[in-house]
Amino acid sequence: MSAHFHQLADAVLAGTPATPEDALAVLRADDAELMSVVAAAGRLRRAHFGNAVKVNYLVNLKSGLCPENCNYCSQALGSSAPILKYSWLSESETLRQAGAGLKGGASRVCLVSSGRGPSTKDIDKVADMVVALKQEYPGVEVCACLGLLKDGQAERLKDAGVDAYNHNINTAESHHDNIVQTHTYADRVDTVEKAKGAGISPCSGLIAGLGETDEQLVEALFALRELGSDSIPVNFLMPFDGTPFENTWELSPTRCVKILAMARFVCPDKEIRIAGGREMHLRSLQSIALHVANSIFLGDYLTSEGQAAEADLEMIRDNGFVVQGSEEDLAQREARDPAIRRRGAGTDVLPNA
Repeated sequence: MSAHFHQLADAVLAGTPATPEDALAVLRADDAELMSVVAAAGRLRRAHFGNAVKVNYLVNLKSGLCPENCNYCSQALGSSAPILKYSWLSESETLRQAGAGLKGGASRVCLVSSGRGPSTKDIDKVADMVVALKQEYPGVEVCACLGLLKDGQAERLKDAGVDAYNHNINTAESHHDNIVQTHTYADRVDTVEKAKGAGISPCSGLIAGLGETDEQLVEALFALRELGSDSIPVNFLMPFDGTPFENTWELSPTRCVKILAMARFVCPDKEIRIAGGREMHLRSLQSIALHVANSIFLGDYLTSEGQAAEADLEMIRDNGFVVQGSEEDLAQREARDPAIRRRGAGTDVLPNA
C-alpha cells in the first residue's frame, strides 16, 4: 500500500487531480504507513513550495460577544468560556500588535474581529488600519477576517490594500447545520465568492474534530478545491469549556497529520496552513506536519495561547526549513533562478567552452 501513495503523488505531479477515493485512502491509511504518506505528500509540498514555511500572525481586533451560535467557538452566543472580551482595538494598538508578529518573522498579518459581519463603519475602521499598517511595514501581506460580507465591502477592503480575506467553510455542507444555525453554509460560500469577485485572494479552510465522518472531511476539502481557496487553514477543534463541544476529543496526532496530507493531495499547489489546535492535537508530530503543510500561525491564536514563538521558529529551522521571505529563503530562491547568459554568441565575451 505504501507504494500507492507515491504512485498517487506521481499522478498528481503529472496533472491528474486526486479523487475522493484517493483522499479517503490517505485519511484511512494505517498508522504504520504514516511516514510513507508524509513522504509522498511531502513531494508535492516541495515541488510547489520548496523548503519555505509561510509564517502568519493573528491580531484579534474585537474579541467575544458574537451573536452567532457556532458550537465550536469560544466567542459564540451562549459560550461561557472565560475568554478575553473587548471591543475594537485602536489603530495604534493594532499596529503595535501586528508589528510584534512581523518582527518575529511573520510575513502576513491576519486582522480578525468577532461578529456576524462588519458594518460600513467597521469596514472603514479596518481599511484605515490596513493603510497605516502598509505604510509602516511596506511589503506586509494583510488578510482580513471580519465575518459575512455585504455587497461592496470586499471592494472597499481591496482598495485599502487587503490582500486576502479569510472566511472558513469550517465543515462539509452536509454537516453544517449540526454546527451552527444562525447562518447557512451558502452564506459562507457567498462571502468567499464576494472576496474573489473583488480581486482579493480567498482564504478558506476547515475545522477537524466536529463529529464529522471521514466522507464529510473529504467533502469539505473538495468544496474548498472547487471554491478555489488559495490558502487553506486546517484547524483542529479546541474543546473550550463552556461550549457545546467541551470534552469532545476525536483527534489523534497521527490522524491530524493524515488530514493535512489529504489536504496536500487534494490541493497540491495551495497554501496548507496548520492552524488552531496544532499544539494540542499534533503535539510531538508538529514538526512532521511541516513536511506536508507549508504555513503556520506564529504565537497565539484568537482566544487561546500557542507555544512560544521562538519554539515555532526553532522547529522550522531544526527541520531544515526556512521562513518564507527571510534572508535564507531569498538566497535560496536566487540560487535556483536561471543565470542569464551574458557570454558567447551575440556578445564580445568568450564562450563557456
